Amino acid sequence: MKASVNIGLLGLGTVGTGVVKVLTQNAREISQKVGVPVTVKKVMVRNPNKARSIDVSVTTDIDEIINDQDIDIIVEVMGGEQPAKEYMLRALNSGKHVVTANKDVVAKYGRELFDAAQANNVDFMFEASVAGGIPIIRPLKQCLTANKISEVMGIVNGTTNYMLTKMTNDKLDYQTVLAEAQAKGYAEADPTADVGGLDAARKIAILSSIAFNTRVSLADVDVEGITNISPVDIEYARELGYVIKLLAIAKDNEECGIDVRVHPAFIPAAHPLASVNDVFNAIFVRGNAVGETMFYGRGAGEMPTASAVVADIIDVARDIRHDISGRILCTCFEQRNFCPAEQTNSAYYVRLLVEDQPGVLAAIAGAFGAHNVSLNSVIQKRKVNNCAEVVLITYLVSDANIRRALNTIKDMSVLTTVQNVIRVEAQQID
Repeated sequence: MKASVNIGLLGLGTVGTGVVKVLTQNAREISQKVGVPVTVKKVMVRNPNKARSIDVSVTTDIDEIINDQDIDIIVEVMGGEQPAKEYMLRALNSGKHVVTANKDVVAKYGRELFDAAQANNVDFMFEASVAGGIPIIRPLKQCLTANKISEVMGIVNGTTNYMLTKMTNDKLDYQTVLAEAQAKGYAEADPTADVGGLDAARKIAILSSIAFNTRVSLADVDVEGITNISPVDIEYARELGYVIKLLAIAKDNEECGIDVRVHPAFIPAAHPLASVNDVFNAIFVRGNAVGETMFYGRGAGEMPTASAVVADIIDVARDIRHDISGRILCTCFEQRNFCPAEQTNSAYYVRLLVEDQPGVLAAIAGAFGAHNVSLNSVIQKRKVNNCAEVVLITYLVSDANIRRALNTIKDMSVLTTVQNVIRVEAQQID
């Protein structure tokens, strides 16, 4: 029986530093929970001469870690696709367990890594790859595994949630809140992955793969970001009883397959996700046995993410202690169809600028009706540059029909511009 479980850590940035802190601060409790001490034996870094606040043995050579027979678990927190994926694959093929926080690699190369873990009878764990410190991977794989999951919907990107919260509460425009988010370190200098929805898309690809037991890749996710959201849209949402959030959504559509998407949406102010603000994340799950559940907390940051990484380390260390591994590997044992975007159904918010003259509203309504789009409400409150601003909320309609209706309206001489089109995500529109 091993006297300790030893870790090789790849990366000592924000998350890596947090991992060392958690393992150090909670060393006594972790040792009791595992049965032996869990220690960081060596850390791979880019610059070994950099001044650091924590005392660890460092190297720049990955071979020193992979070839070290005393190292049991390799923890990858360096980020990016390469060389992180290569290092993890080498570690698995060398018979070492792997824990990662890398959503990019898991979303894109998960199958290859799971296959390597299974072939070498080792664990591959990735709780921290989605929603930071919020437990969601393990609940889907274990706690909720008795359920047939019908829906996973969440706020999984803290940057965009912070921005939309500021736009809503302080009535600021997109560019102003983006600059503020960058100044606070919530948004990168190039914020495309966040504001364009790609970060959330990678995360929902991972979650939906687990929830629906089928492989979902980034290419299977329909993605739209928040760059077109304006204070005007947010104010209309408020007046109509909604809040705008960037949602990552995966639904099991029995008629056409799995529907996976990321986009801004109106959600009812009474919905649990509507009150998730600032940099917090939350994931709403619906199962046929458990009903509705929601997981809430900090979706990023040094210590929350380290919490999830260390939880995986403890789980693997327990397996090592009991000489077992690979209990729960890849659960993508089905091959499901994906619902084409045009066959998805939603209600829609549509904001138009039209000529301010009699008969225009009737013409617009007629164009929608001609494509089987029923209108729930129509609002005309103000003028913009001598044009009338018209806001419509539809009943549930197929994406194909709303697109056809909008294409017809765009050809009408009375239309000045389609200002915005946003889905309304609600169980029912009364």
